[in-house]
Amino acid sequence: MSSSALRLEVAHSVLYVHDVDQMISFYRDMLGFEVTDRGPIGPNEIVFLSQIANHHHQVAFVTGRDEPSRSVTTHHTAYRSAGTLDDLKALHEKLKADPAVSAIRPLTHGNAWSVYFQDPEFNGVEVFIDTPWHVKQPQGKALDLSRPNDEIVATTREAFADEPEFGDISAFYQRRAEHLGARRGG
Repeated sequence: MSSSALRLEVAHSVLYVHDVDQMISFYRDMLGFEVTDRGPIGPNEIVFLSQIANHHHQVAFVTGRDEPSRSVTTHHTAYRSAGTLDDLKALHEKLKADPAVSAIRPLTHGNAWSVYFQDPEFNGVEVFIDTPWHVKQPQGKALDLSRPNDEIVATTREAFADEPEFGDISAFYQRRAEHLGARRGG
């Protein structure tokens, strides 16, 4: 089997944590995850969390981190939401109200509306919803989530419409599917 025959998708992240109870509370209360399993792994504990029925876990925590500090090997973990701009706005407000959260930054890439932040142990997190467009990346512009939704949509379109490859996301997905099908031999 060649490596091109493997169809991979990111399934989960595993983070070393210092205060597992604080991290469980944050990911449960702020992001809506539930603990699906937990138990010993060597001298440490592992805790699995998910919010999707067909994923045993999307993120897991392994105890044993000495002190919380910004990761030097992982920039951030991103979570796609099927939610709406209103859901993203509500999360943004909850994040701003939590003193354990830092570096909150709403951003649009043209193809996504995102909120970036650091969790209580300074791990980078992104929560995003898709826009209806594809835009060649990298891109990033400030996102004002205090604006009405229709204005956010219009200003995003206006800000990225002249960028290379701007277009309907479904056309991009179709091109990617054709490319991958050809690469895999049909």
